[in-house]
Amino acid sequence: MQILTLNGLPLFRSGSDLAAEISRAMERSSLCFEAGDIVVVAQKVVSKCEGRRRLLSDFQPSERAVELAAQVNKDPAYVEAVLSESRSIIRAKRDILVVEHRLGHIMANAGIDQSNVEDGDQTVLLLPEDPDRSARMLRDKLVPAEAPRIGVIISDSFGRPWRIGTTGVAIGLCGVPSVIDKRGQVDLFGRTLQATEIAFADSVAAAAVLAMGETNEGTPVVIVRGLQWEESSQLSADGLRPAAKDLFR
Repeated sequence: MQILTLNGLPLFRSGSDLAAEISRAMERSSLCFEAGDIVVVAQKVVSKCEGRRRLLSDFQPSERAVELAAQVNKDPAYVEAVLSESRSIIRAKRDILVVEHRLGHIMANAGIDQSNVEDGDQTVLLLPEDPDRSARMLRDKLVPAEAPRIGVIISDSFGRPWRIGTTGVAIGLCGVPSVIDKRGQVDLFGRTLQATEIAFADSVAAAAVLAMGETNEGTPVVIVRGLQWEESSQLSADGLRPAAKDLFR
């Protein structure tokens, strides 16, 4: 497996043509798509291109947001922004606000970010409205119908139960499988696998983050090459654990 970085990408803003910039960066690097390539794009640049940047002053704190803000030690307007993107609150403690995002992901602060955002003290960046649609549209723009088969993953950084630190997670995808079900197959010694489901898209996203970086590296797009996978119609939601089977809620 290779992870190919695309350097020289600009600072993206609302209305930026992400597909065109990726194509130009590939030309500068003398790269062409090969069958099975997976383009991994950081959520933040997708959100910026889609105009998901908001002023904190756009959010009028509700009574619930004010009470919750005091509990978690956060700006009431910021908490209102989180609530606007959430289905429910999972955990609320000082400096910690874990919610179920409207897309179904269990995540801190509904994925609302202020790092690497212009005027970060006064603005926030929301997740894309529909990350799977964003991935599909990006793939359609990047490759014509006769081009080699590629996949697209939109990645974000998540914390994990029982573990320290963040890792890449696929919140949007097109073409690649979210989960590869190995149940019913056998291991090296002929034992039938009972619970093995491979989080393929999340694993690719996690590997890609090692090359993309998490702070000021300025490398929001990479190409993962050399993996074997089959075209899939799965969506990112196919990787979510049903609430009834979620032992952490």
